[in-house]
Amino acid sequence: MTVVRQYVTEARRIVVKVGSSSLTTASGGLDADRVDALVDVLAKARSGGEKEIVLVSSGAIAAGLAPLGLARRPRDLARQQAAASVGQGLLVARYASSFARYGLRVGQVLLTTDDTSRRSHYRNAYRTLDQLLTMGTVPVVNENDTVATEEIRFGDNDRLAALVAHLVRADLLVLLSDVDGLYDGDPGKPGTSRIARVDGPADLVGVSMGSAGKAGLGTGGMVTKVEAARIAAAAGIPVVLTSAGRAGDGLAGRDTGTYFGRTGRRSADRLLWLAHASTPQGALTLDDGAVRAVVERRTSLLPAGIAAVEGEFSAGDPVELRDTAGRAVARGLVNFDAKEIPQLLGRSTRDLARDLGPAYEREVVHRDDLVILHP
Repeated sequence: MTVVRQYVTEARRIVVKVGSSSLTTASGGLDADRVDALVDVLAKARSGGEKEIVLVSSGAIAAGLAPLGLARRPRDLARQQAAASVGQGLLVARYASSFARYGLRVGQVLLTTDDTSRRSHYRNAYRTLDQLLTMGTVPVVNENDTVATEEIRFGDNDRLAALVAHLVRADLLVLLSDVDGLYDGDPGKPGTSRIARVDGPADLVGVSMGSAGKAGLGTGGMVTKVEAARIAAAAGIPVVLTSAGRAGDGLAGRDTGTYFGRTGRRSADRLLWLAHASTPQGALTLDDGAVRAVVERRTSLLPAGIAAVEGEFSAGDPVELRDTAGRAVARGLVNFDAKEIPQLLGRSTRDLARDLGPAYEREVVHRDDLVILHP
């Protein structure tokens, strides 16, 4: 048995992501046969409960197009949200009906980046998904397009799937596309070949990737899938990228698609979400001493090390931490509103507690809420 097949077949908790183009018709609306074909594969892969499947499914907006009389995916957020509101119910109902053929229940889980970068929300999201799996349910995860704003959107479900795989501590991530793997050029042109395995960035040098799916209904493409694979692999989770039609082969460890080997170690914390799913609402400029303390010694950020503040944000929002050259060196969740920080600049917490009260004797960004971007 090859190492690749061993990793795949021995995986117990698996996250599978499927895109809009694999579930819907080109004109919008769910394709019941495609949904049933995918569910057939996933139900078989569960092996009588020995494996756990989390399904990250796109398709809500696409499924809502036809019922709303929309000819194509709208560009404005408001109509996207309206389509998602109609389509999400249709999507989950279709999955519920299809999985019921195997006596399986589904549970809908809708996420925004805000749900997963904040500590308490992150823990709750993990508990919910873990409990659903423990109870034998198949979680169907999607971005909460109906309420998500531009500032709290994941942007594509490939990245969401990689982060969900990290969240649930998955053993494997399977990304299903309308192409049966990553190619060294345009797969529609002669002379190109499938890349069977990627073990690091060096294996992708010179590889050209397209942008949109064939049906034009999704927001991702091969670029987002490779980026998702990179995020997951760096978190210690191997990835199989293949087509929806080859999903069975991919889950069985057969020679199909592209396998991305692990490049990092598994981590149980939520900082991966902070690094890859949060959108900074402002920035704090650090002096040289604070940069060294935060980046090299991994300390919390104190008011004394802040030279400047910009943006409008509230306590709990993600902010960039920049050096004096303007380079983002870290990202963290801030403990103060933007309007409070100017009076704190360059001052010690002891002085602040004396002058402003004990509530100000704390870090601006705690080290547990901070991720380093550039060591």
